[in-house]
Amino acid sequence: MIWNAFLIALREIRRNPVRAFLTVLGIIIGVAAVITMVTLGRATTQAVKSQITGLGSNLVSIRPGASFGPRRPDSGIPNFTAKDVEAITNQIGGLAGVAPVTRSSMGTIYRQNARTTSVVGTTADYFTINNWNLTTGRFFTDEDARAGRAVAVIGQTVVTKLFEGDDPIGKKIRIGTSTCEVIGILTSKGQAGMSDQDDTIVMPLTTLQRRLVGRTSTANISEISISIEENADSDLIIEEITALMRSRRNLQDNEDDDFHVFNAQQLAETLSSSTQMMTTLLAAVAGVSLLVGGIGIMNIMLVSVTERTREIGVRLAIGARAREVLLQFLVEAITLSSVGGMVGIGLALLLCVVLSGAIGVAFVFDAQINLIAFLFSTAVGVIFGFAPARRAARLDPIDALRHE
Repeated sequence: MIWNAFLIALREIRRNPVRAFLTVLGIIIGVAAVITMVTLGRATTQAVKSQITGLGSNLVSIRPGASFGPRRPDSGIPNFTAKDVEAITNQIGGLAGVAPVTRSSMGTIYRQNARTTSVVGTTADYFTINNWNLTTGRFFTDEDARAGRAVAVIGQTVVTKLFEGDDPIGKKIRIGTSTCEVIGILTSKGQAGMSDQDDTIVMPLTTLQRRLVGRTSTANISEISISIEENADSDLIIEEITALMRSRRNLQDNEDDDFHVFNAQQLAETLSSSTQMMTTLLAAVAGVSLLVGGIGIMNIMLVSVTERTREIGVRLAIGARAREVLLQFLVEAITLSSVGGMVGIGLALLLCVVLSGAIGVAFVFDAQINLIAFLFSTAVGVIFGFAPARRAARLDPIDALRHE
């Protein structure tokens, strides 16, 4: 009986294809919108997590200033000292590595090519803390740092823009007023927010201080990068670091911190939570289209009942039961919504492939959300198709046969 009702439903859809399409258009748009929003939202969340994870393994960074943004040189907030780095290394447990960092933007020259690049002065631990790997060459060592050797490891953007196809290893480049030898090339990390992580030159901190920027005071470290051990309590360690730095910077109980502790793991969790919340909100808004589509189905089914009143009367007069009439119209409504759901899924897959490439995130097919959206579209057909079907089943056969 259900199969026959399904065949009749398909016949009615083929009889009025334009009307059927306009009826399910709301379902198509709703299903496509929900799947697209959720799929791209999850892909964006994963991309954010991957970008932050790429910053470093359990990375914690400390910078002067009340926030983690750029700080004016005339702000009056002092940088860190080598003794601050030593104190953190010796007095805080659960750390996998600690590296002092000094950053500067400098002009770089190789042959006829010149550009401005971010130059980082640090120690060998910096590469491990920040998850940097090499495509070729080598990292500088602690011995290089102690000797203040003029060596540098460069990012992929520097390779592309400055060397234009030449092999950089062993080549000399001019950074500021000094010449350095390229000993390694970093693997690409891509964008992190608005900054290009690959547009960087990393050299020993002693080399940067002695040859390029000069050491005008002992407070010449603009950042401290820290890696926390895997099983350590990061919240407790951050509290200990904060207390230690407040003590070393002579801050009173009523004074705010004049430094900022950045925790990559907490940032990843916060951004992921925000992205998921926004995805849920957008999916809920898109889901309204499904309700609109359901209203369209109910409206067209009521019209169909009116148009087929004599047919219903004939069926009832020759022995069809009310539940069989109800089932026929209910199956027709479910068929309409299910067809709309399947078309919506196909449209969503096309949109996800196109948009994921446009915004630069990986497209991952999620069978669960596609199934949920399809089942929801089917449920819309049941809910909004029941009232017209019930109306058809309750028609009086005599009145129906008299209908013109």
